Amino acid sequence: MSGRAAFVWSDALAAYDLGPGHPLAPVRVELAAHLCRALGLLDGVDVVEPDGDGEALLGLVHDRDYVAAVREAGRSGRTDLARGLGTPDNPVFPGMHDASALVVGATAAAVRAVLDGRADHAVNLAGGLHHAMAGRASGFCVYNDVAVGIAVALSRGVERIAYVDVDVHHGDGVEAAFWDDPRVLTISLHESGRTLFPGTGDVSDVGGPHARGSVVNVPLPAGTGDAGWLEAFRAVVPERVAAFRPQLLVTQAGCDTHRLDPLAHLELTVDGQRESYLALHELAHEHAGGRWVATGGGGYAVVDVVPRAWAHLVGVVTGRPVAPSARVPEAWRAEVRARLGRDAPITMTDHRF
Repeated sequence: MSGRAAFVWSDALAAYDLGPGHPLAPVRVELAAHLCRALGLLDGVDVVEPDGDGEALLGLVHDRDYVAAVREAGRSGRTDLARGLGTPDNPVFPGMHDASALVVGATAAAVRAVLDGRADHAVNLAGGLHHAMAGRASGFCVYNDVAVGIAVALSRGVERIAYVDVDVHHGDGVEAAFWDDPRVLTISLHESGRTLFPGTGDVSDVGGPHARGSVVNVPLPAGTGDAGWLEAFRAVVPERVAAFRPQLLVTQAGCDTHRLDPLAHLELTVDGQRESYLALHELAHEHAGGRWVATGGGGYAVVDVVPRAWAHLVGVVTGRPVAPSARVPEAWRAEVRARLGRDAPITMTDHRF
């Protein structure tokens, strides 16, 4: 079962650019969006511009002084290491505040499209900046668009929201934002913090005193592949989501769990990642009335993984799941050669399923 879908996009989202050589290159999101178009996944789909009030929404999650510091850093280049601005992970760049607020506006647009009934599912591939804290940039993330999107839904009267994070890194910023809020269930499957940034997300972390059990962490050992990852997902996520009875499902689909990702140590394939998107879609329909907001996230194998993984995600969101055996359109492969001088994969599978 599927429904109406919205795809949030603007070329201006590429302005979230942490600089040459930084792993979070905007080209990865651009290539993913272009592959979705080349595969016909956006034909007839409502393409939505980011909301223009992203800046006004920041106060739902972020400290006023921190927002002022981000604005000043983007204007003057001034670093503020206490707030994580100017580190190797989060270098200062011109226009940083506006670019980061636009990503927030994109996720807010996805949330509103679903809550307003204009779409059952909505996706913002440029979002998923799940490490940003209330007063500090972290892990390539300046503002936490996911946490703001959830806060928007809460302000609109949604009483129970389930957040499922399948990025290889612990979704620490979103967890922190709702640590003591019983209205939000946060579930994060990630490589163990013993071997990977941010070093958090232990199974013993279960939420604050007013929300015990609202935080669920599933840390996995380095080397975990499709079978082990999917087994862990199926053992934990459906049961916890079903018991919570959410009115909205929000997900972060970082694809840095892939075996080719240069920054982490899990061993998934795009086939296993596709299975996770299908499972999330099923959860939305079984337990959240079909209301699903999906975001992107991490993923640093820019050509071989990110575009294919997120095209599979968008295919599921739009009700047009891409067959693993499908061939990658030659026009898109030509674009990759022209832009990056590299050959792209030929099919949408890693031949695991």
